[in-house]
Amino acid sequence: MRLFPSRIKHFFSPEENQRIVSAIREAERLTSGEVRVYVESHCRFMDPVDRAIELFYGLKMEKTEQRNGVIVYIAIRDHQLAVYGDEGIHQRVGEAFWKAEVRQMLNAFSAANHADGIIQMVRHIGEALCEHFPYDTETDRNELPDEIVFGK
Repeated sequence: MRLFPSRIKHFFSPEENQRIVSAIREAERLTSGEVRVYVESHCRFMDPVDRAIELFYGLKMEKTEQRNGVIVYIAIRDHQLAVYGDEGIHQRVGEAFWKAEVRQMLNAFSAANHADGIIQMVRHIGEALCEHFPYDTETDRNELPDEIVFGK
Protein backbone atom coordinates (compact mmCIF):
# COMPACT_ATOMS: atom_id res chain seq x y z
CA MET A 1 0.00 0.00 0.00
CA ARG A 2 1.34 3.41 -0.96
CA LEU A 3 1.39 6.11 1.68
CA PHE A 4 0.72 8.86 -0.88
CA PRO A 5 -1.30 7.39 -3.74
CA SER A 6 -1.00 9.03 -7.15
CA ARG A 7 -3.88 11.37 -7.94
CA ILE A 8 -2.84 11.77 -11.58
CA LYS A 9 -4.93 8.73 -12.53
CA HIS A 10 -7.98 10.80 -11.70
CA PHE A 11 -7.02 13.73 -13.89
CA PHE A 12 -9.34 12.45 -16.61
CA SER A 13 -12.92 11.48 -15.98
CA PRO A 14 -13.71 7.81 -16.70
CA GLU A 15 -15.46 8.94 -19.89
CA GLU A 16 -12.43 10.99 -21.02
CA ASN A 17 -10.13 8.09 -20.22
CA GLN A 18 -12.30 5.76 -22.31
CA ARG A 19 -12.44 8.26 -25.19
CA ILE A 20 -8.63 8.50 -25.26
CA VAL A 21 -8.22 4.71 -25.22
CA SER A 22 -10.86 4.41 -27.96
CA ALA A 23 -8.98 6.98 -30.06
CA ILE A 24 -5.79 4.93 -29.67
CA ARG A 25 -7.58 1.73 -30.70
CA GLU A 26 -9.24 3.44 -33.67
CA ALA A 27 -5.94 4.96 -34.81
CA GLU A 28 -4.21 1.57 -34.61
CA ARG A 29 -7.04 -0.24 -36.38
CA LEU A 30 -5.86 1.16 -39.73
CA THR A 31 -2.11 0.82 -39.26
CA SER A 32 0.65 -1.48 -38.09
CA GLY A 33 1.95 1.46 -36.02
CA GLU A 34 1.58 1.74 -32.27
CA VAL A 35 0.59 4.75 -30.15
CA ARG A 36 1.07 5.08 -26.39
CA VAL A 37 -0.05 7.95 -24.18
CA TYR A 38 1.94 8.55 -20.99
CA VAL A 39 0.66 11.03 -18.40
CA GLU A 40 2.38 12.09 -15.19
CA SER A 41 2.27 15.06 -12.84
CA HIS A 42 5.76 16.51 -13.17
CA CYS A 43 8.73 16.58 -15.49
CA ARG A 44 11.30 18.12 -13.19
CA PHE A 45 14.94 18.67 -14.08
CA MET A 46 14.51 17.21 -17.55
CA ASP A 47 13.51 18.36 -21.00
CA PRO A 48 10.12 16.83 -21.90
CA VAL A 49 11.51 15.42 -25.16
CA ASP A 50 14.27 13.68 -23.21
CA ARG A 51 11.66 12.34 -20.78
CA ALA A 52 9.53 11.07 -23.69
CA ILE A 53 12.56 9.28 -25.14
CA GLU A 54 13.41 7.78 -21.74
CA LEU A 55 9.85 6.49 -21.36
CA PHE A 56 9.73 5.28 -24.97
CA TYR A 57 12.67 2.96 -24.35
CA GLY A 58 11.51 2.13 -20.81
CA LEU A 59 8.21 0.90 -22.27
CA LYS A 60 10.19 -1.07 -24.91
CA MET A 61 8.41 0.72 -27.73
CA GLU A 62 11.47 0.36 -29.98
CA LYS A 63 10.67 -3.35 -30.19
CA THR A 64 7.89 -2.86 -32.77
CA GLU A 65 8.67 -4.81 -35.89
CA GLN A 66 8.64 -1.79 -38.23
CA ARG A 67 10.01 0.71 -35.69
CA ASN A 68 6.79 2.71 -35.98
CA GLY A 69 5.82 3.34 -32.38
CA VAL A 70 4.91 6.83 -31.13
CA ILE A 71 4.68 8.08 -27.56
CA VAL A 72 2.63 11.11 -26.55
CA TYR A 73 4.03 12.40 -23.26
CA ILE A 74 2.22 14.86 -20.98
CA ALA A 75 3.37 16.29 -17.62
CA ILE A 76 0.07 17.77 -16.42
CA ARG A 77 1.14 19.92 -13.47
CA ASP A 78 4.24 21.29 -15.25
CA HIS A 79 2.31 22.02 -18.46
CA GLN A 80 4.82 20.17 -20.60
CA LEU A 81 4.39 17.73 -23.43
CA ALA A 82 6.37 16.00 -26.13
CA VAL A 83 5.88 13.50 -28.90
CA TYR A 84 8.51 11.00 -29.92
CA GLY A 85 8.30 8.70 -32.91
CA ASP A 86 10.60 5.79 -33.58
CA GLU A 87 12.93 5.88 -36.57
CA GLY A 88 10.52 4.16 -38.98
CA ILE A 89 7.81 6.81 -38.71
CA HIS A 90 10.15 9.74 -38.01
CA GLN A 91 12.01 9.15 -41.28
CA ARG A 92 8.72 9.42 -43.14
CA VAL A 93 7.04 12.40 -41.44
CA GLY A 94 10.01 14.44 -40.21
CA GLU A 95 10.48 16.99 -37.46
CA ALA A 96 7.95 19.49 -38.87
CA PHE A 97 5.08 17.01 -38.39
CA TRP A 98 5.87 16.46 -34.71
CA LYS A 99 6.24 20.20 -34.04
CA ALA A 100 2.91 20.96 -35.75
CA GLU A 101 1.16 18.29 -33.65
CA VAL A 102 2.61 19.69 -30.43
CA ARG A 103 1.45 23.22 -31.39
CA GLN A 104 -2.08 21.96 -32.04
CA MET A 105 -2.16 20.09 -28.77
CA LEU A 106 -0.89 23.15 -26.88
CA ASN A 107 -3.75 25.16 -28.39
CA ALA A 108 -6.25 22.60 -27.11
CA PHE A 109 -4.56 22.56 -23.70
CA SER A 110 -4.67 26.35 -23.42
CA ALA A 111 -8.44 26.10 -23.86
CA ALA A 112 -8.49 23.46 -21.06
CA ASN A 113 -9.45 20.71 -23.51
CA HIS A 114 -6.81 18.23 -22.36
CA ALA A 115 -8.61 15.04 -23.35
CA ASP A 116 -9.76 16.53 -26.68
CA GLY A 117 -6.21 17.70 -27.44
CA ILE A 118 -4.82 14.23 -26.78
CA ILE A 119 -7.56 12.60 -28.87
CA GLN A 120 -6.94 14.98 -31.76
CA MET A 121 -3.20 14.31 -31.65
CA VAL A 122 -3.71 10.53 -31.50
CA ARG A 123 -5.99 10.73 -34.54
CA HIS A 124 -3.45 12.78 -36.53
CA ILE A 125 -0.66 10.39 -35.60
CA GLY A 126 -2.89 7.47 -36.59
CA GLU A 127 -3.52 9.07 -40.00
CA ALA A 128 0.22 9.53 -40.58
CA LEU A 129 0.92 5.97 -39.47
CA CYS A 130 -1.85 4.67 -41.75
CA GLU A 131 -0.41 6.55 -44.72
CA HIS A 132 3.08 5.14 -44.22
CA PHE A 133 2.31 1.84 -42.47
CA PRO A 134 -1.14 0.65 -43.61
CA TYR A 135 -2.74 -2.24 -41.76
CA ASP A 136 -2.09 -5.68 -43.25
CA THR A 137 -4.61 -8.30 -42.15
CA GLU A 138 -2.09 -11.08 -42.85
CA THR A 139 0.76 -9.88 -40.66
CA ASP A 140 -0.32 -7.10 -38.31
CA ARG A 141 -1.02 -7.53 -34.62
CA ASN A 142 -1.36 -5.20 -31.67
CA GLU A 143 2.20 -5.12 -30.37
CA LEU A 144 1.70 -2.78 -27.38
CA PRO A 145 -1.10 -2.14 -24.86
CA ASP A 146 -3.57 0.63 -25.72
CA GLU A 147 -4.30 1.88 -22.21
CA ILE A 148 -3.01 5.22 -20.96
CA VAL A 149 0.10 4.83 -18.82
CA PHE A 150 -0.06 6.95 -15.68
CA GLY A 151 3.18 7.88 -13.92
CA LYS A 152 3.63 9.73 -10.66
